[in-house]
Amino acid sequence: MSKKIVTFGEIMLRLATPGYQRFIQSNNLTATFGGGEANVAVSLANYGLNVEFVTRLPKNDIAEWCISELRKHNVDTKNIIRGGERVGIYFLETGAVARPSKVIYDRANSSIANIQSGMIDWKEVLKDADWFHWTGITPAISQGAADACLEAIKTANKLGVTVSTDLNYRKNLWKYGKKASEVMPALVEGCDVILGNEEDAEKVFGIKPEGFEVAQTGGKIDAGEFESVCTQMIKKFPRAKKVIITLRGSVNANHNTWGGVLYSDGKLYESKRYDITHIVDRVGGGDSFMGGLIYGLLTYGENNQKALDFAVAASCLKHTVYGDFNLVTVAEVEALMSGDGSGRVVR
Repeated sequence: MSKKIVTFGEIMLRLATPGYQRFIQSNNLTATFGGGEANVAVSLANYGLNVEFVTRLPKNDIAEWCISELRKHNVDTKNIIRGGERVGIYFLETGAVARPSKVIYDRANSSIANIQSGMIDWKEVLKDADWFHWTGITPAISQGAADACLEAIKTANKLGVTVSTDLNYRKNLWKYGKKASEVMPALVEGCDVILGNEEDAEKVFGIKPEGFEVAQTGGKIDAGEFESVCTQMIKKFPRAKKVIITLRGSVNANHNTWGGVLYSDGKLYESKRYDITHIVDRVGGGDSFMGGLIYGLLTYGENNQKALDFAVAASCLKHTVYGDFNLVTVAEVEALMSGDGSGRVVR
């Protein structure tokens, strides 16, 4: 397939405590890389699509290491611009049962945080693209990152490139003097496909299902409750053709239920619900859903149900993979879609 997808955002060095150790216990940290839009790019490259990740990185050995990791996964890096001082870092302590995971960011003054309008030639980057993807993490980093993201969206709109977003609200990132509700509407207005979870639409736009409290799900979520969220989003952002909500029911840190709904042309599509009883690593779960969704929409045409089912199955498998990247194949996802979740040895 010759379809080309471009994603834009920050990629960070991820330093995680081994196993379920707490920061205070650990004598070493496991180093990998991750970031919302880079995670989506790696998923799509694993599915055999032509995908490019765009960011800004410094000229140093850590950045070279990062770029080599992306290339290893067949992600095109030719339009990554260089400059600035540092690669952002995040530290991860993986939770267990009643103890939640913890993320500590060390990304202030990263290269992309200091990006400015005009640094990326979006006309050149997007000239042969079919799809552009960004997340709400990027405009949360800095005003410059928000401006560069808006430039990309407007260019994509002019060129007829499909634009998708994952709202991805991160309260700990919005530190530069503006709220998500001030910045995000202008960017989301240019989107054709909008993904969020049960909290994103409420935290950013004040849109929520009635009588729903995410902290009190006990692992049970009624998909029908979210049709009103989808219709409200499309009313607010009429360009959007599809609104998708991921549905995570949290029994505890190791045990979640997982599914999703997709709303398009007045119809609500609902996925099957997976019971994920032994989570290996849930970081990147939403990104793996987005990667699966983009693949499904590009591959299955207007078969919204199949695209949604692929996205949910792909992200279900991500919960079994260590690191931010969803290192699974189309065949593995389709096997789970067809009902083979036994985990039997393949030989």
